[in-house]
Amino acid sequence: MLVGGIAMVTTLTACGGSSNPVPTVSPTPSVLATVTEFQVSPLDPGTAITTGPDGDLWFTEGTGIGKITTNGAFTAYPVPTSNAWLGDITTGPDGNLWFTEGTGKIGRITPSGSITEYPVPSPSSNPFDITTGSDGNLWFTESAANKIGRITTGGTIAEFALPGADAYLDGITAGPDGNLWFTEPGTDAIGKITTSGVVTDYPLPSIGAWPTDITTGPNGSLWFTEPGIDAIGTIATSGVVTSYPIPSVDASPWNITTGPDGNLWFTENNEAGQIGRISPSGAITLYSLSAPMALGGIATGPDGKLWFTVINGHSIGKIAL
Repeated sequence: MLVGGIAMVTTLTACGGSSNPVPTVSPTPSVLATVTEFQVSPLDPGTAITTGPDGDLWFTEGTGIGKITTNGAFTAYPVPTSNAWLGDITTGPDGNLWFTEGTGKIGRITPSGSITEYPVPSPSSNPFDITTGSDGNLWFTESAANKIGRITTGGTIAEFALPGADAYLDGITAGPDGNLWFTEPGTDAIGKITTSGVVTDYPLPSIGAWPTDITTGPNGSLWFTEPGIDAIGTIATSGVVTSYPIPSVDASPWNITTGPDGNLWFTENNEAGQIGRISPSGAITLYSLSAPMALGGIATGPDGKLWFTVINGHSIGKIAL
């Protein structure tokens, strides 16, 4: 177990804005908020961060699970499987945290740090994203097996194969309609699966969009990142898709979440050090951090702040709006 944390405070400045369909750029940056960055070295935060049942932030990193309090104190919990290649993490309905391991396992960690691992039946499945469904189970994507997985809080796993091939599944989230919605980067589609396992695909209008992360927005639609075309997409539960271009070169939007202000917030993975905000109507504003960095996961914390991972900086960031 590793404990520590050093905070650095900077400001977040606006460097652009857009609304669908034509992006515009603001000529004068303005201060939006304060960013506090907590060094968690030697930890190397991964792609995901979430609020835990204990009021702390939990994140995946290279060798295990990290936890950071809202004051910046962090603790590391190594995963028993070596080189587990952790992906997403979410709070389950049982009061524990559940995470994916690229080596083919689903993990569970209690707030006190006790870890249990459950092997996925399909070999080389590469489970990636995970979320809690409306049925009280955990649902996850299997990017290498072309399947959606479901695990009960007791550890029983079921798998549902997609009708098409090479979808290379990525993000998954619980939709407002009681279904699970997921991204298919390999086929440029958004998928929907009912809790009984019926799958529907919605092709995106843009080839090469590579939809990645997905979340439910404040307007009852699903919102997702499209790093392949540098855009943010949204899909209504009826299947209608809209895409909003990001006003920066090689933005590579990655994770997306609903913020405490009722807007959607997303990270950019291109080492430019930018975080984006998009309103439910599609207006985009970009905010530059103090230094170039590749950003990963983003989540709203229990303190009403936005928290994000810095993949190449051994740190966790906090945005005070």
